[in-house]
Amino acid sequence: MADAVVIGAGVAGIQAALDLAGHNIHVHLIEREPSIGGHMAQLDKTFPTNDCSMCILSPKMVDVARHPNITIHTCSEVESVEGEVGNFRVRVRKHPRYILENECNGCGDCTLICPVEVYNRFDAGVGVRKAIYKPHTQAVPDIVVKDAEHCIECGLCYDVCGRDAILHEDEERTIDLEAASIIVATGYATFDARNKTQLRYLLIPDVITSLEFERLINASGPTGGKIRRLSNGRTPRSVAFVQCVGSRDISIDRPYCSGVCCMYAMKNAMLIREKNPEIEVTVFYNDIRAYGKGYEEYFERAKSLGVRFVRGFPGEVLEENDRLTLIAENTETGEVETVHPDLVVLSVGLEPAGGAEEIARMLGIPRDESGFFGVADQKLGPVLTVKPGIYVAGTATAPRDIPDSVAMGEAAAMRAYLDVIRAG
Repeated sequence: MADAVVIGAGVAGIQAALDLAGHNIHVHLIEREPSIGGHMAQLDKTFPTNDCSMCILSPKMVDVARHPNITIHTCSEVESVEGEVGNFRVRVRKHPRYILENECNGCGDCTLICPVEVYNRFDAGVGVRKAIYKPHTQAVPDIVVKDAEHCIECGLCYDVCGRDAILHEDEERTIDLEAASIIVATGYATFDARNKTQLRYLLIPDVITSLEFERLINASGPTGGKIRRLSNGRTPRSVAFVQCVGSRDISIDRPYCSGVCCMYAMKNAMLIREKNPEIEVTVFYNDIRAYGKGYEEYFERAKSLGVRFVRGFPGEVLEENDRLTLIAENTETGEVETVHPDLVVLSVGLEPAGGAEEIARMLGIPRDESGFFGVADQKLGPVLTVKPGIYVAGTATAPRDIPDSVAMGEAAAMRAYLDVIRAG
């Protein structure tokens, strides 16, 4: 029976791969990062239940790793796609990992002894990592990767590795795959808050993004789940969330709503109040968009926990003598509100993942006016593209939450299943 290819191993891609594999179809799961899991692996909790994010995702990741019908290609990117439904030829470029993948057991001895510390993208820059590392403790595959750019070749990792799994030299290589169907689940990127210069992101240490805050409040994050100011390491007395940073803003060509920002701000605001009831929390918003099942009740729960909601957008973030100031007109009361938070969290919107334009060109599918992958006709389903045999899922098509992304992964898998069956 023919194979299927899934591009992107976030929660939507993982779900699609598991569903196809469960129907006895071999799946090649392609992920450019060293571990599968996507952005969901970075999150602390999920709304509206406040369940642990990794408690949901990690079992799926392990199932993918153990499934005999799934081949994981990490540190890999699609280089070219040719053919048509039932007979696609996909060339994958595998970037060097500098590790013998069959020998490494993920013990971490090399990471412990490595003297080099650099920016940790998984921790959104809040923490650091070594030059040889695993992205996080629950990474799949459970092996390390060597960062050749920052490695100083001190030789300590070679000496400590009892399995001789670390390579001095490695090179890129290509793999050619044949597939009857392709699912695109490349996910999203977050808006670069530096483009809103008036909010002083990266100019004021205590102005951070929502993804950085997710890593701060996460028990597996760099602070062990303790909420800290980046300027001095102290617990903040007050926190302010600023909504719609990079969403619903025609001045920066982001007219669309990112869909999840209201809810994840409520979630994090509640987590603050539950962990540290003494911390005051204010949310500056334009409109609350609590559209899903149980979301309105979640909003009411946040207010009952003492989270204060102000309908207004601060013009800028001011700093004077280690004191932050936000000023906004409350459009519900007509009053001008002034707050002095110790920590400002920018609720950044979602945008297409890097490389989406190139993937769309290779696959021959269009993108919409916002840059996300376009679908053929919403009436025919949200996963069909104009190219037969190629389907899209999750936030590759538009901003959406985790349940919707999983549902789209399942829908795309069933479409791809039919193509594989027809191809024999």
